[in-house]
Amino acid sequence: MKFHVKDLNLADDGKLRIEWADRDMPVLRMIRERFEREKPLAGKRIAACLHVTTETANLMRTLKAGGAEVVLTASNPLSTQDDVAAALVKHYDIPVFAIKGEDTETYYQHLRAALDFAPHITMDDGADLVSTLHKERRDLLPNIIGGTEETTTGVIRLRAMAEDGALAYPIIAVNDALTKHLFDNRYGTGQSTIDGLLRATNILLAGRTVVVAGYGWCGRGVAMRAAGMGAQVIVTEVDPLKALEAAMDGYRVMPMLEAAREGDVFITVTGDLHVIDRPHFEVMKDGAMVGNAGHFNVEINIPALEEMAVSKRRVRPFVDEYILADGRRIYLLAEGRLLNLAAAEGHPASVMDMSFANQALSAEYLVQHGAELEPQVYPVPREIDLNIARLKLDAMDVRIDTLTEEQERYLHSWEEGT
Repeated sequence: MKFHVKDLNLADDGKLRIEWADRDMPVLRMIRERFEREKPLAGKRIAACLHVTTETANLMRTLKAGGAEVVLTASNPLSTQDDVAAALVKHYDIPVFAIKGEDTETYYQHLRAALDFAPHITMDDGADLVSTLHKERRDLLPNIIGGTEETTTGVIRLRAMAEDGALAYPIIAVNDALTKHLFDNRYGTGQSTIDGLLRATNILLAGRTVVVAGYGWCGRGVAMRAAGMGAQVIVTEVDPLKALEAAMDGYRVMPMLEAAREGDVFITVTGDLHVIDRPHFEVMKDGAMVGNAGHFNVEINIPALEEMAVSKRRVRPFVDEYILADGRRIYLLAEGRLLNLAAAEGHPASVMDMSFANQALSAEYLVQHGAELEPQVYPVPREIDLNIARLKLDAMDVRIDTLTEEQERYLHSWEEGT
């Protein structure tokens, strides 16, 4: 079996961590048990470009249980958990191409290795696999049924491809499922980003000013958790509705150039380019810390910071100190890559349970209905979303009401009023 991981001797430790995460993923486990019986993915090859974590490992196990042949490659050079990659290869016979800290050339070699698998379904986080496929391996397109996309950044890229007429097959936007972004993006990113920040720096958040760039669901989560630890939170936004919501949620809202003068810690969560740029570095406090929780490392203009610095050194495993000409120090966290996955372990398993349940059931849906779909970006079918919510509530032993016949009739009537 072809694979490329750091060290197979790490596999036993990785297996223990995969099993630990599985304890907290009851919805995915229920799907895996059904998949094992029904084999809805039999005969299909799935190439997955996702963060190689314990939670992803349990998704791969589920897809394989459904009868699929699966290959996994990393969706970010710094997010791989090497022991998990080794365990998937050694204990679960799943080919993995991923090494934490791999350079850009190796990263794309791994993407190409996954495409050599000639998949019927792609499963992406950031759309790098899809874009590489469309640019370099168009010979594979006729065999592809469809794909899924995990994150906001990837969905933005795929919608742009669809608008340009460049997208060659249907993609289900898993990120846009309510059971994904309302929970994974808000609670998962919120907790894991703060976790990564604290592991990287060991700072006290209470009393510090934390600037959160972007108030989408991820930004909401980061702001909420930072405030919960005693930080004073400033939000920067370009969307007036989101800015208004942030203000009414109790945060100060201002342009980044103003916030740059006040912030002690900066976290970007926008999915856009150069949200923190040269003019912002020029006015930051001595000792400002800058990190990113968006998918790509372009939200912070790192080349500009490199040009401005007279010296650079690594002061902690995920902290690089840049000293500017006037003596001010700016600290870049996790090389500007995903702070929660580079410096910590990513989202807790409990919230990824719903995200990856969406992935598994969307793959099943594509096998059943992919031939009927045009090459566009589609939402997760509502029934899948609701089913996952029901399963999660059952797993949490939470009960809810059901409408009576009288209530159903009232809600569907226009004749009854005051």
